[in-house]
Amino acid sequence: MSKNLTANRSSLTHRVSYALRHPARVPRHLRRTARDTWLRYRSPDHVAYYRAVMRSDTRRDPDAAVGGRSRERWLALGAMQFDYLLGHGLRPEHRMLEIGCGNLRAGWRFIEYLRPGHYYGIDISPDILFAAQNTLQEQGLQDRLPTLTPVRDLSLGFLPDGRFDVVHAHSVFSHSPLPVIEECFAHIGRVLAPGGWFDFTFDRTEGAEHHVLREDFYYRTETLLSLATEHGLTARFMDDWENLPHGQSKIRVTHRADG
Repeated sequence: MSKNLTANRSSLTHRVSYALRHPARVPRHLRRTARDTWLRYRSPDHVAYYRAVMRSDTRRDPDAAVGGRSRERWLALGAMQFDYLLGHGLRPEHRMLEIGCGNLRAGWRFIEYLRPGHYYGIDISPDILFAAQNTLQEQGLQDRLPTLTPVRDLSLGFLPDGRFDVVHAHSVFSHSPLPVIEECFAHIGRVLAPGGWFDFTFDRTEGAEHHVLREDFYYRTETLLSLATEHGLTARFMDDWENLPHGQSKIRVTHRADG
């Protein structure tokens, strides 16, 4: 993975330097800043704010809303996630929970691979779940009987204990402040089956932790590892994920006894 791990993208110096190097992107950034400021003003908390962001982004392009600059890139990123989990323990009989399933960029591949009824996708955005229904229809996967559910938060209180062998969250914590991540850690162990695991990606920094417009959050690895430990979980950094062309880092969390 090739990126600057010490840059503080929220600093004035970085923003000015970036603008000088990419002047054509400045108008789009200003529009995004104005929109996000307005949405934050109207939203009572971060989840409500980001739900509004997703509503706005999904109306323009569902693929772009989940980070696909083109259909080809959307497909490639989904395949990368699927292939990685397939090579790291995913089996057809597993029951899978995907947090932030979006419009099923990777989810449709998981649904196709897993036994019918074994995929459960949740997202804070009802709008992107409507797009997920379209993906299911386009891929002809209706008979795989996946569950797609909108959620208010990551407390997961409506899900049963020990249900899921695999929990997956791609590009969720990269858009989440620490209290949202901690809420997830506080409850994820309850829904994980014995021997199960939770894989999540995040934007990594080796400098100061920071955010850009409260949309993109950058964390030090040790911060997230320590947070998992505080909630009785075992976490390890997945080094081999770094070799893939994506831009984020990955951690795997298990029950302490399983780790």
